[in-house]
Amino acid sequence: QVQLVESGGGLVQPGGSLRLSCAASGSIASIYVMGWYRQAPGKQREPVAVITTDDSTNYADSVKGRFTVSRDNANNTMYLQMNSLKPEDTAVYYCNQVGDQGVSWGQGTQVTVSS
Repeated sequence: QVQLVESGGGLVQPGGSLRLSCAASGSIASIYVMGWYRQAPGKQREPVAVITTDDSTNYADSVKGRFTVSRDNANNTMYLQMNSLKPEDTAVYYCNQVGDQGVSWGQGTQVTVSS
């Protein structure tokens, strides 16, 4: 199994930046793809960004040019750098992995963008 723990959420003003981290432990070598998802109140969980083992990335249209996903394989950690944040980015952000051991999710971290 792969365990995931997010950190780095918080309250930020519009236009500000945050960096989320997702630390992975367990069967790390079995991971194919990692990603960030978010869920706003009253809405379904949606994909934000994904990154593969060869560092290919894909982003939701709503965050392209503002968010960057990356991986530090030496520290088994995935990051989401979020710039130019907007109130509509407010949500609980979850990290996710898909691999030989199946799918797992972190517990989520709250991001609130408000003045």
